[in-house]
Amino acid sequence: MAELTEDGTYRHEDWYAEELVDRHFVRCSFFHVDLTEAVSQGSVFTDCVFGNVAFNASRHTDSAFTRCTFKRCNLFEAEFTGCKLVGSSFEQCDLRPLRISGGDWSFVALPGADLRGVSITDVRMREVDLTGANLTGATVTGVDLSGAQLHSSRLSGADLRGSDLTALDPTVVERAGAIVDAEQAIVLAQALGFEIR
Repeated sequence: MAELTEDGTYRHEDWYAEELVDRHFVRCSFFHVDLTEAVSQGSVFTDCVFGNVAFNASRHTDSAFTRCTFKRCNLFEAEFTGCKLVGSSFEQCDLRPLRISGGDWSFVALPGADLRGVSITDVRMREVDLTGANLTGATVTGVDLSGAQLHSSRLSGADLRGSDLTALDPTVVERAGAIVDAEQAIVLAQALGFEIR
């Protein structure tokens, strides 16, 4: 049975290398908490707020952060594997280098995020907001970006192979050197009004 904590507030706490296994936090607030090298496994955070939290080199596996708000958090070298972050938002966070593999990040708000060189693989990111995000040199492979907001995003040199690019308007993004596969090239050509025969 998961240990449940509701409406808790944590300030200036040291959770360095803490192991959060099967914990459930609902409407909790975390301010200036050090979660450096912390590990979460099967834990659930619902409607939580993280402000100035250090997630440096933390590892999260099969955990959920749904409808959470991350403000001015540091996710340097953080890893999320098979995690669910549906409806969460990131504001003024340090997100590099970040590794996301598997899981569901649909409806996540990352407008203007600096995601240069991050690795995002096999993730569902339906209707994610990447408006103005910088994904230069990022690996974004096998990602479901259907309905994504990508206006003014920077995709130069990004590896986008195997991702759903049906929502991408090639005319409103920086795309020089972005890598796509043949199937995606057809989708993008059609988006530009070309007829493939």
